[in-house]
Order: sequence, then structure tokens, then C-alpha cells
Amino acid sequence: MAESNFWQAKRVTVTGGGGFLGSFIVEKLRSRGATDIFVPRKKDYDLVQPEDISRLLADAQPDILIHAAALAGGIGANRARPGEFFYDNLMMGVPLMHRAWQAGVGKFVALGTICSYPLHTPTPFREENLWNGYPEETNAPYGLAKKMLLVQAQAYREQYGFNAIYLLPVNLYGPRDNFDLETSHVIPALIRKFIEAKERGDAQVPLWGDGSPTREFLYVEDAAEGVVLAAERYEGDEPVNLGSGQEISIKDLAELIARLVGYEGEFAWDTSKPNGQPRRLLDVQRAKDNFGFTAGTPFEEGLRKTIEWYREHRAEAVGG
Repeated sequence: MAESNFWQAKRVTVTGGGGFLGSFIVEKLRSRGATDIFVPRKKDYDLVQPEDISRLLADAQPDILIHAAALAGGIGANRARPGEFFYDNLMMGVPLMHRAWQAGVGKFVALGTICSYPLHTPTPFREENLWNGYPEETNAPYGLAKKMLLVQAQAYREQYGFNAIYLLPVNLYGPRDNFDLETSHVIPALIRKFIEAKERGDAQVPLWGDGSPTREFLYVEDAAEGVVLAAERYEGDEPVNLGSGQEISIKDLAELIARLVGYEGEFAWDTSKPNGQPRRLLDVQRAKDNFGFTAGTPFEEGLRKTIEWYREHRAEAVGG
């Protein structure tokens, strides 16, 4: 249930609100009574530019700002463009939080990434382990840029009393995801590869790594619910994981998606490609204890919905 009248008469800005997670956050806000929602578009506000940040805050005058905008992608994109992933995410986030504090924004919700966790984090990942080592190298520039928002949120809360919270969503998937094979994450990439291979009658599908790493996935609508619940109920200075608390190996994931799309060929694992972090599984207790969030979508059901969406929106999903 929504907090009673929490969102009524509140001005809310959602950066990245036209994107994958952001669009679902906007829908959740509307369903919970928010009527004054501002979604800045990049063509109007390039958040890497400080003057655009200042103009955004002057135009929107938010009571609550949810920062969901990010330059993000899979391992390949992170390896090809580490400088962009570092600079753009840092410069979107740090000046935005600073100016939000100066402008008197009542609450700032910063979305981080589990790419910030150290390479060899004991599983399940607990928030207190966030600083116990360097992140997995292919995602480190991105992960560290986003992690600075946690440092900033805690510092601004301590010095200025600024109400900034920091959430760590796990790998997301669902309708409206990015299916561009150059930049996509693993689930949309596998869905597209297997559907196309089935149509062509391919005997094999090439896949990165050896299939051994594990990943945890959170359905995008569940993630949006977690973000909105945190915005309503969480006032703490500690980071909070948002996840499902369940892991699956990439090999098992590939077999599951192949079965769901009806691909019956072989997998050709390319072990010259990186695996990424060996395991990812979050401890999700803090979110449950602090703002009552638990993921509600069974994994196979979420995958079916994602595949269905891709089949219905394929032209726009692949950009052609």
C-alpha cells in the first residue's frame, strides 16, 4: 500500500525517467498518487553539463529528486568506453546532488550499482562489505563513479543534514530493456541471440565466457517498487541493496532462456571473453527491514514477460 497521501502535492523529478528503470519508477509514482512529475530529457537537459543541472533544478523545483539517469551497459561497453562511463556518471551525479542540496531539495534518492562491490565479495553481498576491495576491473570505472554518490550522500547528510539516500539495485531485466548487442546486458542479449538463431536455423550460438559465473536478477517493476518505497519510508545514511536474493549461473540462465524461446541448438562458449565477477548474490534483508521491500515476480514469469515484450516491440527494441 502507498503511504497515505505521501506523494500528493509533492513535486518529483526523475532523471532518466524516460529510460528502462526510470519509466517504471514514473508509472509507480503515478499509481501511488503523484501528479507533479518532471522527467528531464537529454535533448533539453544534458546532465553532464553543470549549467543544465542548474537550469533543471530552477525549472522543476523538486521536493524529491530520484536520480536514475546513468550511462550503463554490459561488459563489452564498459571495456570499450571506460573513460566515458567514469566521467559521465560522476559528472551527472555529483554536481546534481550538490546543486540539489543548494536548491533546498527535500530528499535525494541516488541509485548506485552493484558493480561497485569488490571483485571478491563474500556472498551474499552485504552492504557493509562495499569498501573491502577494488571492483571487478571491467566495471570498475562505472562502479566507482556511482559509488562516489554514496560518499557524497553520507558527507552531505553529516555536514548539512541533507536527506540523501543511496540504493544498490542488482542486475535488472524486463520489458523496455536495451536489446542492442553492443551495449546490452546478459538477459536481453541472450533473448535476442536465441530468437534470431532459431529463426535462422543456426546449429550454434556463441556466448561469452564459460557460463560459470552466477548472477542475481531483479524484475524492473519490482526494482521500481523498491525505489519508490525507499523514497517514501527510508531516511538512513547506510546504502541499501535492492535485489531478489536468488542467483543463477549464466549457463543455467542460457539454458532457461533457450527453452523459453524454443531454441534447441548448441552453445559455443568463448572462453577468450571475460566472465566478469565470479558470483553476484545480494543480502536483501536491509531493504525488507527498513522499508518493507521484497521482490515479488518469479524469475521465469519475469523472463516470459520480457520475451513477450521483445517479440511485440522488436523493431523499436533493436533500433530498426
